[in-house]
Amino acid sequence: MKVLIDGDILTYRAAFSCEGQPLEDAEDKIDEIVEDIFNKLDFGLTPNPSYSNYEVFITGKGNFRYDVQPTYKQNRSGKPKPEHLAGLRQYLIEAYMAKVSSGQEADDDIAIRATELGPDAIIVSIDKDFLQVPCHHYNLNKETLVEVSEFEGLLFFYTQILMGDRADNVFGIKGVGPVKAGKMLEGAKTERELYDICVAAYGGDTGKVAENAKLLWLLRKEGQMWEPPEEAS
Repeated sequence: MKVLIDGDILTYRAAFSCEGQPLEDAEDKIDEIVEDIFNKLDFGLTPNPSYSNYEVFITGKGNFRYDVQPTYKQNRSGKPKPEHLAGLRQYLIEAYMAKVSSGQEADDDIAIRATELGPDAIIVSIDKDFLQVPCHHYNLNKETLVEVSEFEGLLFFYTQILMGDRADNVFGIKGVGPVKAGKMLEGAKTERELYDICVAAYGGDTGKVAENAKLLWLLRKEGQMWEPPEEAS
């Protein structure tokens, strides 16, 4: 199994917990979190120079989603960041050989790598968006390990299209939450059926469905852009 670690979560968690303390304390906190991940997953080992069991990813510069919708994540701008965030990002690059994304989010890089690995991937994060990716998922907060099938991933993704994602400033249908969205999509057996339900829910506005989909979809291949599923022949 290959463990794919969301480094953005690591840096924020360690930085906030060590606010006002030396950078070295925050770096030690990173090591502690990573060791705990492996212990909880029962790998029975800590990071080693071979880097054979895990990969770490952090977000770099640029994000194609701003070309889709300039207000994407605009609600996060201006919020203060913890003092050691930059230092911890550099620590992940130097000590853990973290991969830095370019033109997209670390989430995209992780989803692409998980797609390459298939069932042998374990994504480690607290970000619910990863549940659209068919593989294993370890939640740092809940300390749970679950497996998501391909259709379960699609169902989660189209549920997001209906709901939107306020955390990323992506707006869905007013009054539609996870329960209502689940009932709307209930009975769908194919991705096309899921898509058609979403289009109908948006009053036939394929443009709005496509916008939300492109903002919410995690890439599975480099350079890929979400496209609506083909109609059944």
